[in-house]
Amino acid sequence: MVLCALLLLGFTVCEVADVLFRNLGRPWLNANEFAGGLFTWGVFLGMGVAVRRDQHFRLTAVGEALSGRKRLLVETFNRLVILGVGLCMIWFGYLNYLNGFGSFLMPSVTPIAVLYAAIPVAGVLIALFTVEELINGWRHGFPARPASPAPPGA
Repeated sequence: MVLCALLLLGFTVCEVADVLFRNLGRPWLNANEFAGGLFTWGVFLGMGVAVRRDQHFRLTAVGEALSGRKRLLVETFNRLVILGVGLCMIWFGYLNYLNGFGSFLMPSVTPIAVLYAAIPVAGVLIALFTVEELINGWRHGFPARPASPAPPGA
């Protein structure tokens, strides 16, 4: 999580520095490459963090309304869908990564595969953390979401 925050902070610093240097008449030509790389890696690693912390987008209303075996089946199905997305990211992201060696970022002439590598890495993290959630859910039950806090003064 700290790495994601640092990557997104680096993105922001690059963008601010790009604007500043451009206004000073000394443009930083590689700023867009650095900013794009930092943003791409920050977002894709953030996907893995969101799955690990169970703070990603998923439909929970049905699962939380159920109990027992029905809830187990719905929660398992939800996580299997997420696992499928992670596995697709690994496979198709890897194919995209291999194709990225034919395109280059300008002006540094760095293969664009450096950016595409974030996709299968994120897929591995998503798949790994989803399998962890499944195993923990099957062994100990899927945890209920905490109730929303009461409004102040209630």
